[in-house]
Amino acid sequence: MRLLLMSDTHVPLRAKQLPEELLTQVARADVVIHAGDWVDTATLDLLEARSRRLIGVYGNNDGPPLRARLPEVAYAELGGVRFGVVHETGVARGREARCAARFPELDVLVFGHSHIPWDSMAEERLRLLNPGSPTDRRRQPHCTYMTAEVSAGRLTGVELHRLPPRR
Repeated sequence: MRLLLMSDTHVPLRAKQLPEELLTQVARADVVIHAGDWVDTATLDLLEARSRRLIGVYGNNDGPPLRARLPEVAYAELGGVRFGVVHETGVARGREARCAARFPELDVLVFGHSHIPWDSMAEERLRLLNPGSPTDRRRQPHCTYMTAEVSAGRLTGVELHRLPPRR
């Protein structure tokens, strides 16, 4: 099962549209995961229409129309791997312990908010992944997203992808 992970798209505030490379990955993915801060419902509509399966949550910049359609936290079992998706996890310091305590039933937690890519383990059981942002790199050198695979009950092939600079 091929996964596409993204967060903090901020369309149309930070970009007019999602990058073409990202949309190509949407078509290839079995499951698309978005960890919040969509900003507009048009992006949600687009990803719902183009995704085989979409799992998403709202973020701190998402208003009532998005909050009416999306949960604060989403849960899904994908190929025997227990996933959670949330926008905010708090400051980096202590993140692993805090998330392990909050989500004891999960194998993988996908989160956003910081725009900073993140890949770590908590208590040797919970993988924490932040795909960064495909549209707003902030203080990072590149805009980013992640792909991964679920096979035989395991998360494999987690890869951070850097997008070329926008023109």
